[in-house]
Amino acid sequence: MRSVISTLAGAAFVAALAMPSFAADMTVKGEVVDVACSTKKGDGGKGDAHAGCAMACAKKGLPVGILTADAVYTVVGDYAANSNAKLLDFVARKVVVTGEVSEKDGVKSINVKSIKLAN
Repeated sequence: MRSVISTLAGAAFVAALAMPSFAADMTVKGEVVDVACSTKKGDGGKGDAHAGCAMACAKKGLPVGILTADAVYTVVGDYAANSNAKLLDFVARKVVVTGEVSEKDGVKSINVKSIKLAN
């Protein structure tokens, strides 16, 4: 009986690891950046000095994210569709975004429901 319970517990543990964490709605504030440059270039991958590069990458359909004080949330879903068409007006600008946030394998993402310029 103990081996059956141990086997079931082990299977449940493995299944839990394979599943992404549960998504939850939240609001984040930050800058719309291209994920690759913000990750690789640090401070050189954000702000006005990087706006042209970020726009070119976003128009190519490369991953775009919201850079906050403590993370980069990669934009997924409708706002990432059609080469980030709905995000182009916000690239390299400070925004307030509400959406469904999830995390898998240490990568945070947000399925944007609303976006506006930050005050």
